[in-house]
Amino acid sequence: MRKDKEKVLDEVWTEDRVREFLDVQPPKGINADFHKLEKAYQSMRADDFEIFVGMFLEAGHDINATNAAGRTVLSYVLEHRNSTEFADVLKRNGAK
Repeated sequence: MRKDKEKVLDEVWTEDRVREFLDVQPPKGINADFHKLEKAYQSMRADDFEIFVGMFLEAGHDINATNAAGRTVLSYVLEHRNSTEFADVLKRNGAK
């Protein structure tokens, strides 16, 4: 069976493309700020994620938002061994 979507490597992330993640809507019952951060983390490179976090905070969003289990995005990022740069971005911007 053929994949219906190919993985895109080295995608160019313009400022507008990064900003689009501020409009990502969560499924019902999911904290919107948590969802936006999680999707950005899952989709972006660390440099682009840092730009997003600045936009996210400037727009008044909560970097310490939690999911239904009471966990922050930082708590998940810290579980991934290749995510040091992402964790550093979050911590520099007040994530706990």
